[in-house]
Amino acid sequence: MTYCTLCPNDCRVDRQTSIGRCSVGSDVRIAKYYLHPFEEPVVSGKNGSGTVFFCGCSLKCKFCQNFEVSRNLTGKNITPACLADIFKQLEDMGAENINLVTPTQFVDGIIRSLDIYRPKIPVCYNTHGYEKIQTLNRLNDYVDVYMPDLKYYSPARSKRYSGVENYFEFALPAIEFMINSKPKIESGGMLKQGVIVRHLVLPQNVDQTRIILEKLRPIIKDAYLSLMAQYTPITKSEFPELNRKITVREYRTAVNAVNALKYENVFIQEFSSQDKLYIPKWDY
Repeated sequence: MTYCTLCPNDCRVDRQTSIGRCSVGSDVRIAKYYLHPFEEPVVSGKNGSGTVFFCGCSLKCKFCQNFEVSRNLTGKNITPACLADIFKQLEDMGAENINLVTPTQFVDGIIRSLDIYRPKIPVCYNTHGYEKIQTLNRLNDYVDVYMPDLKYYSPARSKRYSGVENYFEFALPAIEFMINSKPKIESGGMLKQGVIVRHLVLPQNVDQTRIILEKLRPIIKDAYLSLMAQYTPITKSEFPELNRKITVREYRTAVNAVNALKYENVFIQEFSSQDKLYIPKWDY
């Protein structure tokens, strides 16, 4: 935290006295925790995923659906001991797993919390994919299920939408590390160990979807692919293409690409997911 290099931004700032590009300091800050029913079926299960939403983010995505959390930092600072108590509370509530959403900027605090209390249910690391393997190595013994995004291939597109040119350069090796580290283990229809690679189809970006699917296919092994149709504009964007939802034709093109590449373990999302109702209320 005194020379932060947790993510590929390599800010190298002292986060005890300042903030990194993630917009947060060293204190763990969360926006919400609850039993979340809207993840993939092998994660949400019957009771819901014990989800903790962290504030801040290593990326500055123009289409972020959790903008109030990632940029406006709506939430509260908590101690690692408090976070450990939250893990225990969620477990006692019947959570299928502990789901850490956008956690990269708080890896140190999360590790301290898991050293205080290690849940008896799987721990999921739910990330944008912009990760360093060095950081993942530190986490790997604490994580059972990785849930990374794989957003774009083009440096120009990742710069346009997320503010970094080297997204794919870091994301694909990070995902390959995750897949190699956590072979799939399922029990009772629930993922106990493994990887779900998520790709959100964006308006006028199906070309990126095709390339992403081609690049991911040789390394996917037994991991799941989750092809997401849920993009919903939250605020008016400077980029006109982001001011609408994706079309049926765009999503059908993406699904056809999945089928052509013979992916085996795939989640296809319904168009009913394109609704602001699925965005949590930030009430912690």
